[in-house]
Amino acid sequence: MSRPRLRSVTVIGCGLIGTSLALRLSRSGIAVSLADLDPAAVALGAGRGAGAPLAPDAPPADLVVVATPPSAVVDVLYEAQARGLGRAYTDVAAAKGLIWEEAVLRGCDLRGYVPGHPMAGRGLSGTAAAEPGLFAGRPWILCPGPSVHPEAAAAVEELVSLCGAVAHTMPPTAHDEAVATVSHTPMLVAVALAAQLADAAPDVLALAGGGLRDTTRIAASDPGLWSDILTHNAPAVAASVERVAADLVLMASALRDGGDTCSVSVGGLLLQGHRGRAALLDATGSRNPGDARCRTPV
Repeated sequence: MSRPRLRSVTVIGCGLIGTSLALRLSRSGIAVSLADLDPAAVALGAGRGAGAPLAPDAPPADLVVVATPPSAVVDVLYEAQARGLGRAYTDVAAAKGLIWEEAVLRGCDLRGYVPGHPMAGRGLSGTAAAEPGLFAGRPWILCPGPSVHPEAAAAVEELVSLCGAVAHTMPPTAHDEAVATVSHTPMLVAVALAAQLADAAPDVLALAGGGLRDTTRIAASDPGLWSDILTHNAPAVAASVERVAADLVLMASALRDGGDTCSVSVGGLLLQGHRGRAALLDATGSRNPGDARCRTPV
């Protein structure tokens, strides 16, 4: 039996992710309904062709996507299920373990809910920043529970496919540990580095090259959203940040001590960094041939 085809999707939350997937689905011929606490965001999304405002008497959609910050997911999911807005439900939050626990305690229908997280984003946020190609080729992590209905799982998998993303399935805890390593800790490192520049003299900052701009790019992301994300994945992020901090403390101590120990310690971390960078490029592919090797500064 062939997998059911999505004909209608309701997107709750017209930010970057919600509007981007709504744009992509609309261009694929899916009837998309939009909802948001901010009527202006709905109007802007509709004006961009992402869909139409959700009608009060709309029939249940094939799929409802909860595209809100993590702290709102469970409340919105519970209410949407209570109203019968759809036959299947998913979300796009960047943390999964705590949301799953809250959904269980709240009494959400877990048979029709497939937690999801598209690993995509931009330095910009909001409805106006949305792009229909945002998810092309990107991983989209799914964390289905043991009781999920096959039709719900199939609907979410079709969503991922229509958006041009690649589905990866893992338990919520594994998801949270993985994104702490590849997303949440890099964000905090970038923020901590950028914070050191806040009071630097303009003539000093004018000396900076592309490396510093690249390293701190994600520090310009929405502080409110990222505070929500990080607190929802606090244990995994804390453990990952502590590992990075331990390396930095070790380097600071070695540099202060000087001598041969300094050379060995600093050199060892630099070599480990080369190994990590190479492993990242091997796993993700390099878009720039120059990424593979860094030139020696002159």
